[in-house]
Amino acid sequence: MPKPKTRKKAVYTPPQKTQQIKVSPRWLAPTMVASWIIGILWIATYYVAPRAPFIGDLQNWNLLIGFVFIIFGVVLSTRWR
Repeated sequence: MPKPKTRKKAVYTPPQKTQQIKVSPRWLAPTMVASWIIGILWIATYYVAPRAPFIGDLQNWNLLIGFVFIIFGVVLSTRWR
């Protein structure tokens, strides 16, 4: 049986990559938590005191404003490492 041709070149192995740990900016976590708290407090204030001067004028838009703050906090939480 004929002998197979041996490989003269070494098999390529890619260089090992050093894995860098991604770090969140310092402002991210406080902003995220503050956004959640503001959203919850905004909605709670709307239900507790619906006739407050700045709350009563917006009526049901207050729910949208509160949920926008909460959703903004959730979006920021996806960036947190």
